[in-house]
Amino acid sequence: MSATVRIPTILRTYTGGAAEVTADGGTLGDVIADLEKNHAGISARILDDTGKLRRFVNVYVNDDDVRFAEGLATEIKDGASVSIIPAVAGGC
Repeated sequence: MSATVRIPTILRTYTGGAAEVTADGGTLGDVIADLEKNHAGISARILDDTGKLRRFVNVYVNDDDVRFAEGLATEIKDGASVSIIPAVAGGC
């Protein structure tokens, strides 16, 4: 299955500046592996050393937070939209 992946500004150095890229896979884990194959180094910014999603990175598949779904096993249907959103901290 092919998905459109929205890349946050901070990770666009891995995608040659592209805000959106296409990745293939039947699950979110497969999509991230395909991203890594085509954009070396990006998965280390999304996954921790144990291969799980980093705590400060939110990932949505078709507007659904994967942390409340199946995580990396979340099914990716053809034409799905995947959004990678780094957490923002700060304030007064």
